[in-house]
Amino acid sequence: QIRDLERQGRGLGRPSRRFAFSLLLWRWRRKSSTRSGRSPAPAVTEAVARSGPGPWAPCAARVMRTEAEAAGPTLEPGDFVQLPVPIIQQLYHWDCGLACSRMVLRYLGQLDDGEFESALQELRLTRSIWTIDLAYLMRHFGVRHRFCTQTLGVDKGYKNQSFYRKHFDTEETRVNQLFAQAKACKVLVEKCTVSMQDIQAHLAQGHVAIVLVNSGLLHCDLCSSPVKYCCFAPSSHRCFCRTPDYQGHFIVLRGYNRATECIFYNNPAYADRMCSTSISNFEEARTSYGTDEDILFVYLDS
Repeated sequence: QIRDLERQGRGLGRPSRRFAFSLLLWRWRRKSSTRSGRSPAPAVTEAVARSGPGPWAPCAARVMRTEAEAAGPTLEPGDFVQLPVPIIQQLYHWDCGLACSRMVLRYLGQLDDGEFESALQELRLTRSIWTIDLAYLMRHFGVRHRFCTQTLGVDKGYKNQSFYRKHFDTEETRVNQLFAQAKACKVLVEKCTVSMQDIQAHLAQGHVAIVLVNSGLLHCDLCSSPVKYCCFAPSSHRCFCRTPDYQGHFIVLRGYNRATECIFYNNPAYADRMCSTSISNFEEARTSYGTDEDILFVYLDS
């Protein structure tokens, strides 16, 4: 190729010769960047900038532009985030929130099984786990957090919901007390609305979040095979996914892709996969009646 270009470039001026060299350099760099998984776009820009004017420039620039477009769009920093949050499966139909807490603590490097069990006993956590319980759990381990919700306490309207009905009378007083004592216990709770942009900005900094969703509305795009586990309970329990009623379930957010408009998350119902869904589906599941739009932001610098 070099000899070929030399023969063709003998009658050309210096700018064109410089461009011929730039074109070869760009092709070599593009092959190297493709092998390493990096985008060739910076090399394209550099080659065009160095080429300057000359009889080959329009044609070659068009070729480089076509090859760059074929390689796909380049993502800016913050357009794609996928955090290495470990996956821990829930053991029972009621402990998805605890499994999510284990994932987060392990991601932060703070999980000790013995200490975790002691914390559950100290906080008197039973089979009825609310988002405020998880906030107290994070505070117990000294983890910086921020619990955002639409209701500071228990919404009395949930009493008629089948999901809440069984434990509502016994849990209402306990949960309301936790909300009332939150400030004194240094548990940060805010009544506010959280946007998708807020969530993405949080994840882009390496932080994670535990979100309460309606599992009946959440659909993973990566689980193409028939669901072996319910998104609310492990396979050994009855699957609630097909019921039209609200079914509360906790998941851990671990990233997103702005180009494909999807969100990545860990579902504690599974032990072997990361899940992904469209942002629109995620928004539908997390804002469903019954969730109070609960989201527990957890910070890496804890």
